[in-house]
Amino acid sequence: MKKIVIIGASSGMGRRVADDFARLGWRVGIAARREEPLKELKEKYPDRIEYLTIDVEAPDAVDRFYQLIELIDGMDYMLYAAGCGWRNPELDTSVDDRTVMTNVLGFTRIVNAAYKYYKNTANRTPGHIAVITSVAGTKGIGISATYSASKRYQWTYLQALDQLAHQQHVNVVITDIRPGFVDTALIAGHTYPLEMSLDYVAPRLERAMLAGRRVAVIDSRWAVVTALWRLVPACLWRHIELTGW
Repeated sequence: MKKIVIIGASSGMGRRVADDFARLGWRVGIAARREEPLKELKEKYPDRIEYLTIDVEAPDAVDRFYQLIELIDGMDYMLYAAGCGWRNPELDTSVDDRTVMTNVLGFTRIVNAAYKYYKNTANRTPGHIAVITSVAGTKGIGISATYSASKRYQWTYLQALDQLAHQQHVNVVITDIRPGFVDTALIAGHTYPLEMSLDYVAPRLERAMLAGRRVAVIDSRWAVVTALWRLVPACLWRHIELTGW
């Protein structure tokens, strides 16, 4: 029986993936700040799901992460789905602090801990670390400066970790999943270009993770958009207003 730990499973993509894999018969360890949504999933799949509340910003986050792995007796896959971000053209410090704490500090703690778990485990089959990042890491986006910068950080960290795994001969696959706008609570209340439903994104996300893809942009339209963004020189990019972000 395959086993997956999902950080950020109380809502959105993390919750959907947890539900899908539990329905398929996997052992699923789920975590998030809020306990009630985790309890609901546990009650739905009492023999397949275990949960712990984990605040990735808290000092005990790594200890609790390892406890969750023990609850399901191992970890074949880890999906980091926790994240936050807002449009913040006023550069509100409290908003920026929260984004950095979750998307940079919390992300680093948990992904680092997952890597060390696989490094210290004599696994014959590869371990898997997958992270839901964002196409927002492609360029610095003025009205979401901290969010786009935090996603670029995640891209770079995962690339570096993949290189480190090769150098240290750690049997782990790193997957960077970069969706465009997905209709979840994170963007509730706004209309965004090329917005995608959770039903559309979830199976594509899951296939990318199971296939062990190094980088997966969801979907092909966003792959084209971000490829075009990369071609825009800095002198022109500064004049572009991405009001939908």
